[in-house]
Amino acid sequence: MNEERNRNDYSIEQLMREHGNAVLRTAYAYVNDRDAAEDLFQEVFIKAYYNMDKFRGDCSIKSWLIRITINVCKDYLKSAYQQKVVPMMEFEEDAIVSDNDFEEIENADRNKTIRQAVESLPEAYREVVMSVYFNEMSVAETAEALGIAEGTVKSRLSRARDVLKNKLEGRI
Repeated sequence: MNEERNRNDYSIEQLMREHGNAVLRTAYAYVNDRDAAEDLFQEVFIKAYYNMDKFRGDCSIKSWLIRITINVCKDYLKSAYQQKVVPMMEFEEDAIVSDNDFEEIENADRNKTIRQAVESLPEAYREVVMSVYFNEMSVAETAEALGIAEGTVKSRLSRARDVLKNKLEGRI
């Protein structure tokens, strides 16, 4: 790939339009807080813009952005502020409106259970699961984004599926 790419080759708007959803999903999957994920989303694209001259082009731009997102989220989670502050839960007054909402509530509970199971995975497994399933990245793109071999991605993905299967049996 072309190593001469720099920040002039990509507009921030173009990057956000093409890859913003993947960045936001990844951030939310890490921090599980919509407001924090939106703040981290902005930080990722600011970092990407100012470091575009360091993008060598040896991986896809999406993989590069996901790697930045993961690093930004890890830094956020390690920060002293994050460790000391307990987020307030959002409260929805009209959570149950009618009997027809039971299916929606069951789906939300199922999704919450799955999300919690994924979040409880060891970091190496969680990263590949989020990349492949949440960000719809290929094994090759995931390997590029995480800086590991494709075989390692496949192996971690297989092990993560086994762990998730055991955790979720009988729960969903």
